[in-house]
Amino acid sequence: MIKIKKFFSDLYKKSAFQTIITSIGCALIGLIVGFIALAIINPGASWEGFKTMSLGFLKVPVKYDMRTEALAKTITRTAPLIVAGVAILFAYKAGLFNIGASGQYTMGVLASLFCAYIWNMPWYVCIVAAILAGALWGAIAGFLKAFLNVNEVISGIMLNWIGLYLSSMIIKGQEKMWWKTLSKCYDLKNVNATALLPNCGLDKLFADYQYITIGVFIALFVSLFMYILLEKTTFGYEIKATGFNKNAARYAGMKEKKNIVITLAISGALAGLAAPLLYLTGIEPWECPASVPAMGFDGISAAFLGGLNPIGTIFSSFFITHISIGGSRLDTSFYTPEIAKIVTSLIIYLCAFVLFVKDKLNKRVLDSEKVLVNKKVEVKEENNLDDNSDDNSDDNSDEKEEIKVNEKEENIQSTTDNSVEDKVEVK
Repeated sequence: MIKIKKFFSDLYKKSAFQTIITSIGCALIGLIVGFIALAIINPGASWEGFKTMSLGFLKVPVKYDMRTEALAKTITRTAPLIVAGVAILFAYKAGLFNIGASGQYTMGVLASLFCAYIWNMPWYVCIVAAILAGALWGAIAGFLKAFLNVNEVISGIMLNWIGLYLSSMIIKGQEKMWWKTLSKCYDLKNVNATALLPNCGLDKLFADYQYITIGVFIALFVSLFMYILLEKTTFGYEIKATGFNKNAARYAGMKEKKNIVITLAISGALAGLAAPLLYLTGIEPWECPASVPAMGFDGISAAFLGGLNPIGTIFSSFFITHISIGGSRLDTSFYTPEIAKIVTSLIIYLCAFVLFVKDKLNKRVLDSEKVLVNKKVEVKEENNLDDNSDDNSDDNSDEKEEIKVNEKEENIQSTTDNSVEDKVEVK
């Protein structure tokens, strides 16, 4: 029984276990809050709506491979969110909050689609262009932070809107890209099919769903690569050291200003990469939205729900996409599309509390360890006091014995002196 208790106590202290528990807990709380919101709006249809939202593709009928297609759609839309989440967590590891990921994502859209529509470039050139555009947009915020001490949140928000309006201005001015009648870009398949990401036979595995592509593998590779970079390399150590304490990093010989610029450039490159993983699949055209795209903000939730771990971000991104698509399938006769977005936004918002809850757990573990250490110190001090008292008693007894011996010697000496005096007198 003691061994089992010790096992769970040690498990509770591990960071990975805390991340898993807090992530699952926050997701469940989000689902409960979502159900309460549905029940307040329409109690009669709340349970059915909750099942539709939470089960996602599992609620789709199996016949005609509809469920397989729904799963493929979820996976396709998960890929860009994974990369966006990794972009956020990479910057956060360096102590930077890259809220400008949406703007970097928008610049990735602009660069990749411009290469695809105007220059008729193949998909891999479009991806490189998106990465470079996102990196440039992130490096601007990094430069302002490192050399002018401009907070990256302020510059990131401003660059989000600059990127949005700049991309809309350029795209809408290109007749080859913009379909004015429908206010969206033309179908890429009809303009430049070589710019579409190849599916490498994945469509055969998912009921001929044509939009699932190698973008899924690219997203998984990026997550694994960034995990190795952060945890197993010197550069990753420097990035995290700069995030913990840039003054200490500078004292250790690290170039913190250079690391800030590089970190936000890499984070921007990843956010830019997320764009072609969605819009070069052909699943939907770019529509030049009036507000900043939600991909960057959803990436924040994915990063925190995944415990700021690239591997955990894979699962959290799938969950968020799953909930979002499930919410879009709510019956509009009972719930308006805006209600579905509000409910899914509540769930995603609560998912971002993982780090807060984890910090509370760590604090609790540290407090319990401090109590144990204090108890051990008190017990040790008590033992030391007992040992000292025993030593003192032993010392007292030794002193008494020495006094007795000395008294005996004095008595013997006095008797011998007296006998000698008597002999002298007799003589």
